[in-house]
Amino acid sequence: MSETYDHWIGGRHVAGESDRTADVYDPARGTPTRQVRLATASDVDAAVQSARTAFESWGQSSVTARSRVMFDFRQLLVEHEDELAEIISSEHGKTLDDAKGEVVRGREVVEFACGIPQLLKGEYNDQVSGSVDSYSFRQPLGVVAGITPFNFPIMVPLWMHPVAIATGNTFVLKPSERVPGASDLVARLYAEAGLPDGVFNVVHGDKVAVDAILEHPDVAAVSFVGSTPIARYVHEGASRTGKRVQALGGAKNHAVVMPDADLDFAADHIAAAGYGSAGQRCMAVSAVVAVGPAADTLVDKIRERTHDVKVGVGTDPDAGMGPVVTQASRDRIVDYIGQGEAAGAKVVVDGRDLVVEGHEEGFFVGPTLIDHVTTDMSVYTDEIFGPVLAVLRVETLEQAIELVNANPYGNGTAVFTSTGEVARTFQRDVQVGMIGINVPVPVPMAFHSFGGWKDSLFGDHHMHGPEGVRFYTQAKVVTSRWPHVSEESLAALHFPTAH
Repeated sequence: MSETYDHWIGGRHVAGESDRTADVYDPARGTPTRQVRLATASDVDAAVQSARTAFESWGQSSVTARSRVMFDFRQLLVEHEDELAEIISSEHGKTLDDAKGEVVRGREVVEFACGIPQLLKGEYNDQVSGSVDSYSFRQPLGVVAGITPFNFPIMVPLWMHPVAIATGNTFVLKPSERVPGASDLVARLYAEAGLPDGVFNVVHGDKVAVDAILEHPDVAAVSFVGSTPIARYVHEGASRTGKRVQALGGAKNHAVVMPDADLDFAADHIAAAGYGSAGQRCMAVSAVVAVGPAADTLVDKIRERTHDVKVGVGTDPDAGMGPVVTQASRDRIVDYIGQGEAAGAKVVVDGRDLVVEGHEEGFFVGPTLIDHVTTDMSVYTDEIFGPVLAVLRVETLEQAIELVNANPYGNGTAVFTSTGEVARTFQRDVQVGMIGINVPVPVPMAFHSFGGWKDSLFGDHHMHGPEGVRFYTQAKVVTSRWPHVSEESLAALHFPTAH
């Protein structure tokens, strides 16, 4: 393979027209390892036209044919799990175990898409009127696109393209230019699985490519995951050009810990949810709301857990946490910790000066725990996207729910309690899309749908699951009457098969 990632258009690698490239870094070493091409609007148009041509036949293919491709693609993901994890770890920095977990969770969406013949069953009503029947079915939209972030190089794209392709659409993916390797391999695995040329395309790039996708008249729908300002930008741009759009934004995920909770259990899971993948998850816990007398003991227990987190290179089997993705990310996280301290919060565990021996130039930040945070501090109001847990203190469950609901984000939240009444009150009253009861990262399984509320989602549909099928299809309702006619019977003795 060359030292530069090319685009994947029409079933082959294409350099495209642009001479612009960007470096792809190894975050653990702080050095570039490869380059990636940055697409022009013409490159995006070439990918869209390839997808448009492929849709003419793929959109007419049988659901069984599409399902077979998904089954084969799923098997190839299993066989290449280690290779995918190594690519993700080298470009993102997360540990190999974490990267493998990402591959598995993404593969579950492919397994969901394998059932597309069942998922696309329509509805039928016989004799809605005299000699009249009525039925509905769903058809693909055409060319659809996905714009995905750096933090899950394979899982987030897999939330999109398997469902889109299985429902009969063709797809153009614009992955983060920071982590292009996994999408390049996925394109080659789709080809090996028998997906026709042009059904899945990858264009690498920056804002130029994003804008070209949003403005392209032949793109029918856009899926996006990223920060809230860009989600809003994508939603407005795609909507303005008449596209269907789902844009998932940022988050400030709270874990509310009640005095009756098992505090050892809560501390274990909150530390894992806050520091896993160096906090670079849209569902990471970043705000811990300690209720009443739970606070002091909980802070002590989380502090103990931070000392057990080994930070190192993602390929180190003993490492629990790797670096953050860029030097700019590291600098931003360190600055937020300083802002919290200057505003009066107590830095209980400070990860700012962490150095990993032998990797002094790596983008490392250690697990950080900040206590006595208030809702007006930037360390709480902003999405830090790093291994920083901010502890806020309230006296009652009602105050905790009010605090969560006052936050502009509504992605995920959790409550730790041993009381069913508390859990039921929390899940009914909190204004958040995904809720965990003693589960810190409540990411739904692939056969449900993923998405938040408020500033965490722009659009009407959540991703994958039943809502994913609805997003990538449009419904038709047919009302029919057939007069009585005689016609020749067409019969054969061979066993019938689907084609």
